[in-house]
Amino acid sequence: MPRARTEPAADTDTEGWPTAPGTTALSVSLPEVDPVVRSWRARYDTAAAHGGTAHVTVLYPFRHRDRVDAPVRAALRRLFAAHEPFPVTFARCARFPGVLYLVPEPDDPLRALTKAVVEEWPDHPPYGGLFGDLDPHLTVANGGGEAVHAAIEADLAPRLPVAARVRAVDLVAYDGRRWREWLRFPLGGREPDHGG
Repeated sequence: MPRARTEPAADTDTEGWPTAPGTTALSVSLPEVDPVVRSWRARYDTAAAHGGTAHVTVLYPFRHRDRVDAPVRAALRRLFAAHEPFPVTFARCARFPGVLYLVPEPDDPLRALTKAVVEEWPDHPPYGGLFGDLDPHLTVANGGGEAVHAAIEADLAPRLPVAARVRAVDLVAYDGRRWREWLRFPLGGREPDHGG
């Protein structure tokens, strides 16, 4: 997820992202990958500074927290229950301008999750529609510059691949200081969501 500011009103941070309290995102948490990238993300990924763990974003931004009512929750539950859990492997790094990330393979199931949400809520394109069809990715660093990114990539290379299993999609919400897990929607509908 992009960097979030700590001011209570809507802001635009240094990357141009408006993030206000109540902003939500749908993401896939990847605890299997977190130990491999945690120390680098803590220093160079702005989402990590605001509570974001290792994840692949399904959709940012989603509806404001106040607009995620019971019908929206039910729709999300049905939507993600229609997708089965799947394995994913992170074997290499790649780059967007200013961003070093791990590549999820295969990425088709992740793309399918995003596509399903956008078809249901077409007024919420990924990243506000700024990037078109952006490849699924796990951001490791969006700061530090090219030399730092090269050092991170060299450090990560011998520790890859890392395998994970995607079992759920989390709805996370920004509270003005941190991103916090709010609801969990299982793939295949095998466990209840949490939160209120």
